Amino acid sequence: MKLSRTTRMSAVYRSTLLLILCLTSLLAVAQQTPSLKPNQTLGFGDNQLLKFTYEQNFDCVDQPKDDLNFNGVLAQSDPSEFQTPICQVGIQPTVDPTGLHGSADLTEPLYVLVPMFSVDNDQNPDDAISCKNVVAGTNCGPALGSTLISLFGAIPEAFKAKPLVYTQCPDPNLPPGTCTMHASRLDLGPVLVALGILKPPVSNVFLPTPNHSHVVLNIDVSQPAIWWQVIPVLVLNPSDWPTADGSSGITSVAKMRAAEKAADAVQAPSNFYLFFASYPAGHQH
Repeated sequence: MKLSRTTRMSAVYRSTLLLILCLTSLLAVAQQTPSLKPNQTLGFGDNQLLKFTYEQNFDCVDQPKDDLNFNGVLAQSDPSEFQTPICQVGIQPTVDPTGLHGSADLTEPLYVLVPMFSVDNDQNPDDAISCKNVVAGTNCGPALGSTLISLFGAIPEAFKAKPLVYTQCPDPNLPPGTCTMHASRLDLGPVLVALGILKPPVSNVFLPTPNHSHVVLNIDVSQPAIWWQVIPVLVLNPSDWPTADGSSGITSVAKMRAAEKAADAVQAPSNFYLFFASYPAGHQH
């Protein structure tokens, strides 16, 4: 079918307008986001933008009496349990990577905001995080997409290859699961059973580390590098999701707790720890 000159011009106009809007949006994010080194990410604390500098690799604590691979053999007698780190959501270690006891009370929490909502009610399994940068044995690709749709009704932004919300991790220019000094996958088996999403018995359910953002407790001054315990927070309401510049959404622990009180967010412990320094994003470190 041959289009009229007016129709062709209209189509060109709409395409040009869409391109301008996309470029404007990307430029706005670039202007709002401070420059980062390869070993840095952003975070929020007390409604201000922070910069994290990672000084060593992550750690996922596996204690002697644990059985993180659910094979019926305690870790103290199961060397195979340690060959691939099992970073598990839904368990609370009694020590942190330094061996300090009472880690829940003594280790600084890093609240990891996970967007467990779908902006566009995504029903396309192919939109899930691909298997390209994923460790073997991790659920990924269209199979993951189909499972997420059956469990949650749509693919959450957390597990999209191209999320429709801004996240601090990974860097928007990098593929999912590649956030600096982080584990590339998490075991969500225990927490999915605890939430009633999956039925017992508990087994390993390895998923790519989700797209996410960070929130820490009120910090008025720069914090030298320490161990932080990762506390995943599943954010269910799109209106609670923080924008790139922190002008709205959960940008403080107080706002996070308000969302939890409204049943718009759910948190769980993990055995996952990160080692980094934190300071205001405008500070020259």
